[in-house]
Amino acid sequence: MTSTLPAATAPKVPARRRPVPAGGPAGRTRPPGRLRSSRSDLILCGVLLVVILVVQGWNIGDYPTLSDDEGTYLAQAWAVQEGRGLAHYTYWYDHPPLGWIQLAVLTWIPAVISPESMTVGTMRGVMLLISGVSAVLVHVLGRRLALPRWAAGLGMLIFGLSPLSVVLQREIFLDNLAVMWTLLAFTLAASPSRHLWHHFGAGVAAAVGVLTKETMLVVLPALFVTAWRHSHRDTRKFALTGAVTACALIGLSYPLFALLKGELFPGSGHVSLWDGVVYQMTRPGSGFVLDEGSGSWGVLQSWLYYDRVLPLGGLAGALLLLATWRWSVTARALAGPALTVAILAALALRPDGYLPAMYIIQALPFLALVLAGGTAGVAHAVLRRGRQATGGRPPTWSRYALAGALALAACLHVVPRWYEGARTAVTTEANAPYRAASAWMATEVADPADTRVLVDDAMWLDLVHAGYRPGPGVIWFYKADLDPAVTDTLPNGWRDIDYVVASPTVRRDAKDLPNVAGAIAHSQPVAVFGTGEDRIEIRRVDTTGGSR
Repeated sequence: MTSTLPAATAPKVPARRRPVPAGGPAGRTRPPGRLRSSRSDLILCGVLLVVILVVQGWNIGDYPTLSDDEGTYLAQAWAVQEGRGLAHYTYWYDHPPLGWIQLAVLTWIPAVISPESMTVGTMRGVMLLISGVSAVLVHVLGRRLALPRWAAGLGMLIFGLSPLSVVLQREIFLDNLAVMWTLLAFTLAASPSRHLWHHFGAGVAAAVGVLTKETMLVVLPALFVTAWRHSHRDTRKFALTGAVTACALIGLSYPLFALLKGELFPGSGHVSLWDGVVYQMTRPGSGFVLDEGSGSWGVLQSWLYYDRVLPLGGLAGALLLLATWRWSVTARALAGPALTVAILAALALRPDGYLPAMYIIQALPFLALVLAGGTAGVAHAVLRRGRQATGGRPPTWSRYALAGALALAACLHVVPRWYEGARTAVTTEANAPYRAASAWMATEVADPADTRVLVDDAMWLDLVHAGYRPGPGVIWFYKADLDPAVTDTLPNGWRDIDYVVASPTVRRDAKDLPNVAGAIAHSQPVAVFGTGEDRIEIRRVDTTGGSR
């Protein structure tokens, strides 16, 4: 109420700071301007980070099974380190090269110290750095989106310890690098200080994320929504213009690179960016994700095998937040993560789309934030009603008991399932056949330098370190049929090949590759490692009539 005393005689009363409200649908507290300014956040984040890194790092080289994609990205990083170009074979604009250039930087010191360790199983260790940075960014972003400290920590824990995360973040995938840059972009966009350079930096980080894995382009609308909500209204136009301009200018460097090399459009005797884009857009789809028996259905089931809580609970929470956006403060605070989840889910539901197994990596941090925010909303709703019922006094013990019971029920549902997934990841030895096959090829072949062998890319670098010639000696099996630079060195086709290391990937895809299929059909196994569909066969090819 305004004082009735004259202004000249009104007593000067020290201004009282208005307490930071603890209300709102999620019980939010004002986040610290910087993480380092909050000792409690630092301690919580540090403890959770140690737990996440221990779980993700334990047994990292032995589980999951080495994949051909991991080998491809690491081999391309090796080619950059060795000055052989942007790839170990012809670079054909399948992905922007910035992703494996970053891998080359991350693996440079280990490769210099121990060159023979530049293999997939060993270099998975560098992914712990990416996982750790991403987990910290999830915590910081949660706080900047005004989640209470415990909820931001919960989001970090969900993101780092979900069995899906434990398995997929261990692998050398470009998606993991791209997610780190995208999280940085969201964190800068949500900066409480609202400096223009933060929004400019968000645009730069977003562009790096897109140039690391081009599929991150689809989440840019959610990033700009976050930047709009967290910018000052007086400088909003400048902030968004700076973010968009920075993102666009850096993103355009990729087509500019192709233009300067004369490889922007198709032509005789060279690859082109246009052909790479057309391939990605027109590649055969894996079917509708809800159509049982389709490839996409199988990918979905593989995700749900590891964890149902994060993908299904996070998706439901995101849709609920978007539906209540107009009247829910929590929904508006988490609009960016919720919109990101919705966009990625909509693309996954395309009837004729292609759904790779690593696709969900892009959604994991945002699913975790949505789940954490929803949990905070439920907790606050229970306790707030108790406070209202007692006229503003602290909730009664029954309200705390109800909140505790809900938390206990959630833990009883989630923890046993996550424990089993984590136990599998830290105890299962899935890559023993690969190591045994690699050792056999290194010790049992008399003259590796004069031997031609088809392998998948997961083993390619192992054999390069064992003395096989990169390119014409040890051949990534796809290239034996699809790369003219390789097929020209095989005038007699499969007859010019000495060995095939028939991993599950090689056997599965050989039907569409005549030279690979011919080499397998005209060969005999000389060593077999593992059993069943996961076995690896080393097959000696009958090269009668072949030539060098």
